[in-house]
Amino acid sequence: MAWAVVVSVLVMTILSLLRVNVIIAILAAGLTAGLMNGESLTGSLEILVSGMGNQASVALSYILLGAFAVAISYSGITSLLVSYLLRVLKDKRTMIVFVIAFVASLSQNVIPVHIAFIPILIPPLLKLFDQMKLDRRAVAAALTFGLKAPYVMIPVGFGFIFHETIQKAMESNGVELGIGSIAQSLLIPGSGMIVGLVIAIMVSYRKPREPKANTQENELEETDLGLATEGFTRKHVFTLAAIVVTLIIQAIWSNLVLAALAGIIIMFVFRVVPYKKGDKVVNDGIGMMGFIAFVMLVAAGYANVLTETESVSALVEISSDYIGNNQAFIAFILLLVGLVVTMGIGSSFATVPILAALFVPICVGAGFSPMATAALIGTAGALGDAGSPASDSTLGPTSGLNADGKHNHIWDTCVPTFLHYNIPLFIFGWAAALIL
Repeated sequence: MAWAVVVSVLVMTILSLLRVNVIIAILAAGLTAGLMNGESLTGSLEILVSGMGNQASVALSYILLGAFAVAISYSGITSLLVSYLLRVLKDKRTMIVFVIAFVASLSQNVIPVHIAFIPILIPPLLKLFDQMKLDRRAVAAALTFGLKAPYVMIPVGFGFIFHETIQKAMESNGVELGIGSIAQSLLIPGSGMIVGLVIAIMVSYRKPREPKANTQENELEETDLGLATEGFTRKHVFTLAAIVVTLIIQAIWSNLVLAALAGIIIMFVFRVVPYKKGDKVVNDGIGMMGFIAFVMLVAAGYANVLTETESVSALVEISSDYIGNNQAFIAFILLLVGLVVTMGIGSSFATVPILAALFVPICVGAGFSPMATAALIGTAGALGDAGSPASDSTLGPTSGLNADGKHNHIWDTCVPTFLHYNIPLFIFGWAAALIL
């Protein structure tokens, strides 16, 4: 059924905004989509569960990254980082958020580790954020910008994968375009995200914000993690070596599970973390990242329901029957469809091939240029990635910012990133389709 995607995404969004646990919200959305497509309740659940295996390696990598992050905290190197930032950036809230956005941007292109840096870098800085009365929603916006904007605009690292996905999807539907031209077509939509970042940091969340009360029994404290207060030691050297090895493995083999596991092994072999602390490191890592990992599993199941029932294809096909020949209106509807679909699936990379198969014939028939078509496909795929409760572009920032229980995934990450990135992406992407 064509409207199953729209209704199920609305179910997920409304339940999430009502503070229903995001896992329950995604399960409800998946079952709704299945029932609307004629599946039984048990049949819908079976399709959902069968699709969860598609993200098993991602879930495992998240948990191992959590354990690696806790191990790094035990080394005491993060306390040195916090002390340095306190001296250099004291009372400079705006500057530190822009620095975080810059560091996050490196994770997509220069050092393609995606969200791997977040559980390592952000939790030790939370006390600093509270001391500075920094609005964590600004940090969430900065992190999501860094996880998203670089791959949209720059064809290097994850950006190359995204642009190549667009290129292959267009070629398979009869339109050829070089990656360089695709990158040029996405500069205008990507610029919208830069505007959104500036508004978030300089306007929306610039004012000081009192820290929230802790909602977890065990607040993340330096004393809890055994952080050292001495100067740079051999433990810090081996910790840096473990981080470098992790980055190298991730960059060469693109295997986050192997990379995180290698980092953990180095930390234990060189006794940066005592063997007797092994169980606590793993347990704390699961506590930090386990929820996020399970959300990704359930989200993969939901995406499988939409795919197996052909809900996305039906939505795009029925949309094409009503959009006529007005290019401005066609671009608007196609971007709107992209927003709804990606909000549900939670992955721009997975959405592009689905959308391109039906976008390309519509764009060719309406007289859009190849670059305009690429801009529409890229923007439609990217729309909804920011702001989706099931996207790693929002789950990643929350995993770091909520390490002490003071950050809400929906209201402090998803809503701010949706408003500041999806709206300008939509406007700038729509303009690019008409200009190019």
